[in-house]
Amino acid sequence: MGVHELVALMALVGLVGSGEPAKPTVDFRLQDHRGAWHTLDEIRDRNVIVIAFLGAECPLAEAYAPRLAEVARTFENRGVGFFGIDANRQDGPVAIGRFVEKHDLPFPVLMDVGNGLADRLGAERTPEVFVLDGSRAVVYRGRIDDQYAIGIHRPSPTRHDLVDAIEAALAGRPVATPRMEAVGCKIGRAAKSAGGGAVTYAREVSRILNLHCVSCHRPGEIAPFSLTDYRQAAGWSSMIAEVVQEGRMPPWHASPDHGQFSNEARLTPSEKKAIADWVAGGSPEGNPTALPPPITFAEGWRIPKPDLVLEMPEEVVIPAEGSMPYVQVTIDPKLTRDVWVRASQVRPGNPSVLHHLVVTVQPPGSKRVDQSGGDFLAAYAPGMPPRILPEGVARLVPAGSKFVFQLHYTPKGTRQVDRSRIGLTFADPSTVKKDLKSGMGIDFRLRISAGDPDYVAKADFRFNQAGVLYSLMPHMHLRGKSMTFEAEYPDGRKEILLDVPRYEFDWQNLYVLAEPKVMPEGTVIHCVGHFDNSSNNPNNPNPKRNVTFGEQTNDEMLVGYLNYALRDQDLTQGQPTARKLDDGHYEVTFRYKPESPVKKVELACKPLGWEKNLQNMTGPDADGRYSVQVTLPAGTHEYKFVIDGQKYIHDPGNPEQAGFFHDSVIRLAR
Repeated sequence: MGVHELVALMALVGLVGSGEPAKPTVDFRLQDHRGAWHTLDEIRDRNVIVIAFLGAECPLAEAYAPRLAEVARTFENRGVGFFGIDANRQDGPVAIGRFVEKHDLPFPVLMDVGNGLADRLGAERTPEVFVLDGSRAVVYRGRIDDQYAIGIHRPSPTRHDLVDAIEAALAGRPVATPRMEAVGCKIGRAAKSAGGGAVTYAREVSRILNLHCVSCHRPGEIAPFSLTDYRQAAGWSSMIAEVVQEGRMPPWHASPDHGQFSNEARLTPSEKKAIADWVAGGSPEGNPTALPPPITFAEGWRIPKPDLVLEMPEEVVIPAEGSMPYVQVTIDPKLTRDVWVRASQVRPGNPSVLHHLVVTVQPPGSKRVDQSGGDFLAAYAPGMPPRILPEGVARLVPAGSKFVFQLHYTPKGTRQVDRSRIGLTFADPSTVKKDLKSGMGIDFRLRISAGDPDYVAKADFRFNQAGVLYSLMPHMHLRGKSMTFEAEYPDGRKEILLDVPRYEFDWQNLYVLAEPKVMPEGTVIHCVGHFDNSSNNPNNPNPKRNVTFGEQTNDEMLVGYLNYALRDQDLTQGQPTARKLDDGHYEVTFRYKPESPVKKVELACKPLGWEKNLQNMTGPDADGRYSVQVTLPAGTHEYKFVIDGQKYIHDPGNPEQAGFFHDSVIRLAR
């Protein structure tokens, strides 16, 4: 045997099916990540042996590694031995060593180069465990327990398959359920062909991955492994084919029947076929000269180079277990001027435990922020893309403002720490036409009965002024199963804007409309969510509990977020200008440029008597503007423009409004 094969199987393997296990035994000779050789003979005194197939970058192997370590330590003094096996072609000694050290595994993890042991045992997934009795026959194979699976994370397991199998083997009893399906990542097996397939990584697959995957699947980003080179992509190729075929990746949950979205991550049929054909052909590399140029990113950011980066001043410690109340951190960026934010990205310090992070602006003079209201600056949740606004749209952050980070953590079984940050890219103020706003439909009256498999909750958001809709985002917790956004227009028409038929708590996408959509004044957005509080929902923390609205994950929420701007707003027109007079009054000039020809424009101003004393505005001038100059006392004043003596409108160049009628506001210092 060559040293690089690292495997010698000295007998056939007895696999467990529906009948009794066969008696032929298992043996091997493999190296660990440090190069030391191991065989079953070194623990020949053990009555039971567990072989656990693991992957250094598989999320489910990561989740179960602490559990395996705990089980190994529990049974160490009862004659049970453990070996970990990594059969992934993409996992080298360094990655395996990091995995062992990170999880403090009390057993060696061996490298199954060439997949010899995996092939003989028929292992397909990581994690997947095999229990051998005293004769070294396989008496159990499959999952560890039922707490974690793809898209499933129960608060605790309801079955303990591995522990039950060990106990049965120690007692000499047949295992009650000798085989359970393993769930997790497919083992990255060695290539079966030398690379003669019609579809190659270099020519086709690398371009698909660059377009749809590499923004997350690269070093330092949220994805658990990188797909930036052939070695990694080939190692994960069978798993890529599976998740693409099942529609799990790229993460996109909107129904194609309603709406079009600029950030749609769905692969085309031809892209899916190319990946399937590549894997079926042995995942060949092809000619490296056909590779596309590498994609470049701004120092790890997925937004244009940030003008301001703010990091939490201290680490937050997340306990191993239990629920954790929301954490609030206030950061003073010491802004000496107003800034307009056109792009934002929250970068979690520890994405494995950070469920979501909302960044809210606390203006100067304000003692608190309303975090249940919708108007936030930036947000992060698993799967949410960075926020890059359309040209001419930005979010105003006044000078002297502070940023409030609201963080929600989910413990994962080991003590963790997090120190997240945010990057902001500013816009040139002279180019900003619209101030982005956030709204929400929210149901505080949730009352979900225990066991209810299809509870329906509803919430509305009304456009009290004509708006332009840019994006939508549904938010529920672990019992949420679907959500729709439906617009009901003033003329009675109805339109489904977004349908998420399979809501996943782990993937909370922001759905950005391909074309911003005008919402006439009086339009109502109906948000309808369905919840499953039954035992058939594997993510349900407690199907026996009546559930109400609450911020913790084991409570529930129905929130329909939306981002919009005022349709008639054009901040490039500018706000009123004022000149202070000797007597303390101000000479104020108001200007307005209609979008289409009008007969007359007047100014209605509260200190002047509103409609009882309308001020005629002269114009239009060469630029199409109407203007009027009036004298006003110091203070805060509301005003509107009156078009053709009938229609009252706010000042499109002034972002500040007040009152039920959304009057424009001018502030004159005393």
